[in-house]
Amino acid sequence: MALSTIILPEHVFIGVSAPTKWRALQMLSSKAASCFGLDEGMVLRALETREKLGTTGIGNGVAVPHAAIAGMTRPRGLLVRFAHPVDFEAIDDAPTRWAFVLLFGEGGRSDYLNVLAAIARRLRTEGVLTAMLKAKTADELYSVFMSDSIV
Repeated sequence: MALSTIILPEHVFIGVSAPTKWRALQMLSSKAASCFGLDEGMVLRALETREKLGTTGIGNGVAVPHAAIAGMTRPRGLLVRFAHPVDFEAIDDAPTRWAFVLLFGEGGRSDYLNVLAAIARRLRTEGVLTAMLKAKTADELYSVFMSDSIV
């Protein structure tokens, strides 16, 4: 499953401000609801419920808030760079700079794992996180993340 079919250029945002993880989840829910035609409250409840099970801050400044959403037929995602790092209580205690919001259908948990693995592989590519931090626009951030080669 190609990441470019899950995270589209118009679903990338930079400079999102949130003082706390819970406020960040509200902002992310609002953006996801708007992008995917979903009920904001339903998305927020799903993301909060998942976050209460354990942090989605996977380390290296990255969080992957995710949830199953009734009625979704395929995985959809957002890529967000926060204006200021947010404490997502990540496993390495590093503040979160980027959030990959992943929403998938109730029967799509294996899809989520495949997408998460693809994101992790991409972020392990040398130079990707540094280039993502230097990106000045959402289009540039998308291009850097999706690019096969980073200079």
